[in-house]
Amino acid sequence: MKRFFFLIIVSAGIGFAQTKHTFSLSPDNFLLDEKPFQIISGEIHPARVPAEYWRHRIQMAKAMGCNTIGAYIFWNYHESSPGKFDFKTGNKNLTKFFQIAQEEGMWVLLRPGPYVCAEWDFGGLPPYLLKIPDIKVRCMDPRYMEAAERYLVELSKIIKPLLITNGGPILMVQIENEYGSYGNDKSYLEELRKIWIRNGIDVPFFTGDGPTPYMLEAGNIEGAAIGLDSGSNENDFAQAKKANPAVPSFSSETYPGWLTHWGEKWARPDTAGLMKEVKFLMDNKKSFNFYVIHGGTNFGFSAGANSGGKGYEPDLTSYDYDAPINEQGSPAPKYFALRNLISKYSGNLPDVPEPVKSIEIPEIKMELFSSVWNNLPAPVHAVQPKPMEMFNQYEGFILYRTKLIGHKSGKLLITNLHDYALIFLNGIYVEKLDRREAENIIALPKSDVKDPVLEIFVEAMGRINFAQQLIDRKGITERVTLNGMTLMNWEVFNMPFGTDYIRSISQSSPSKDRRGFFFKALFELEETGDTFIDMSNYRKGVVFVNGNNLGRYWEIGPQKRLYCPAPWLKKGTNEIVVFDLHETEPKSISGKKVLED
Repeated sequence: MKRFFFLIIVSAGIGFAQTKHTFSLSPDNFLLDEKPFQIISGEIHPARVPAEYWRHRIQMAKAMGCNTIGAYIFWNYHESSPGKFDFKTGNKNLTKFFQIAQEEGMWVLLRPGPYVCAEWDFGGLPPYLLKIPDIKVRCMDPRYMEAAERYLVELSKIIKPLLITNGGPILMVQIENEYGSYGNDKSYLEELRKIWIRNGIDVPFFTGDGPTPYMLEAGNIEGAAIGLDSGSNENDFAQAKKANPAVPSFSSETYPGWLTHWGEKWARPDTAGLMKEVKFLMDNKKSFNFYVIHGGTNFGFSAGANSGGKGYEPDLTSYDYDAPINEQGSPAPKYFALRNLISKYSGNLPDVPEPVKSIEIPEIKMELFSSVWNNLPAPVHAVQPKPMEMFNQYEGFILYRTKLIGHKSGKLLITNLHDYALIFLNGIYVEKLDRREAENIIALPKSDVKDPVLEIFVEAMGRINFAQQLIDRKGITERVTLNGMTLMNWEVFNMPFGTDYIRSISQSSPSKDRRGFFFKALFELEETGDTFIDMSNYRKGVVFVNGNNLGRYWEIGPQKRLYCPAPWLKKGTNEIVVFDLHETEPKSISGKKVLED
């Protein structure tokens, strides 16, 4: 059994009080000051919450009865290209997040990956890895490990001063995530731990896996505490004890809600089952982590996907998750039910913080501003289509264009389309293809044009974030054939739709034969507050407010409103830009106070 001594400095209003603590693992308990310590954790992801709201969300978790914050760190959010790290700007400032947690008297469970899942694009892995044609991830592939170690080394510099051993709030660090659901390379897990230790990370480690013998055998390593996803009953914890009797176990993911994909109904799990599980955990003094206590938002293009259904299920922009604290930071009914239950064991809890102000925005009349076709970048040449990652593009849209030689109509087959495409012939819209519906074939009509021009405009949606289909490149990932003939010699236009591009769009009078329009408006605010932009009148696309990408909307629902936090608005004149793949006429939008009525 290892013991960790540290000095923690706690704000006491005037001056500071210094208190020594110890933290250690015993076979059955986590020990704080050599006494059993029950971790009651609520998971919040800094990347999904505006930094201005971190303190509020952490205070909300504390008022529900939590003493700890669980936090996934998304590798690809902090390293956009090899060696280019950002741990300082906006909600990437992890030091600030952990310091706020400590100031609020909360401990931290750090869940840094490299792989995390989390319904986040590529499970947090950086898509630049996909430029390597035969890359293998989550194993000892040296190309993957070189990148993973670079990330862990840089992250170590951030978290080392914040460890419990150095007076900080971080109790433990997770090794990978649910690895027993994916692979069995124990040398890989051990190497991750060695990298951490070489870089001064001297706190206990833990793993997280489903409570089955094979998952625990493949996913846990000697000396690491066992997280159970979830630990709901005595049998789950008995499985952990069989797997490794020398370390404590806890429910590393107790689910108060669940995820939702596009085209589904909102997930609304039974609260009775949750209350039964939490009562069992409290009665038996088992540590646990609510996954999630507050989900937040998949801003921009960060939402992931699963590989179920017909092979592809993209996640919503909202990560509300039916969590106790909803997307906008307000308490849901289950928040108060859990608070009341936990308070019976913990005693008095802090008052629930005041809600963040929300506003309604009256009707905004949009105008047709331009078309993507009038704002194309310079093309690059490719003999055959290649995925966008091969062009150093990792999100957004990509256009493939070629002249038809030989066959000029008939059966057009795209192998493999990732993920949603509009097909145009001679500048006229023909059909859409949707990977979610396993669509990849259309009948290309005949044309009177001597050299017909085929254009395939592709939207990259979320990369798969779980299980065996993680290698999920975007765009056209194989080839295009017409009546069995492989089409060659393409122009490729890369459009990641970054802020600079959106701001550079030039006004034009687009042809209604083509889809892919930009709508724009200016609107005035006398006061700011959180709001939800209602996109019910539009069909499929993305929304930018003052240059900030709110994320995707889609008429298939269930989400029809996009969360816009108050820090992204300003008193006076604001700008909104909508890019819609299908809508050709400007429609009004508005701001609502809630995600749904």
